[in-house]
Amino acid sequence: MKKLLLLASFTLSATICFGQKHLLSYDDLKFLLINNLPKTDTFMMAKGYVIASKNNNTKNRSYKSETGSSHVDVDIRLDGKRLFIEIQTNELEQFDLIHNSISQYINKDGMTGDVQTYVVKDIGSIYITVNDTAPYDPLKREYDIHVVSDKQITAYN
Repeated sequence: MKKLLLLASFTLSATICFGQKHLLSYDDLKFLLINNLPKTDTFMMAKGYVIASKNNNTKNRSYKSETGSSHVDVDIRLDGKRLFIEIQTNELEQFDLIHNSISQYINKDGMTGDVQTYVVKDIGSIYITVNDTAPYDPLKREYDIHVVSDKQITAYN
């Protein structure tokens, strides 16, 4: 009986961990900001994302992850040595994973309308916008998360 209970707990924890494999966390954002685009490609493919578009001239990348009716779209732009990350999703778990990590860093002076502003020491500024979906569904929302790195946080080549 104890072995069966132990096996069930391991199976449950494995499903939970693999269920959130494609979600980006605070540590993932830090990793993306300090590494170059080829490492970003490798990392995002390992997380289960597909490269939607890749432009080496403008140094832009778009990644997609779709599971059922939920989606996570990540756009990464390299400007000089600074990376800018934009995440569009309708998955509440993705929003919660990032929001719970940065909620204590809220910048009340930078809040305007629907935009929540956070200033995080190791990352930079994070702007979060929450919108209703079209057609309206009270259980689904669209989340836009913009990460703007500080000037001193640069990607390594």
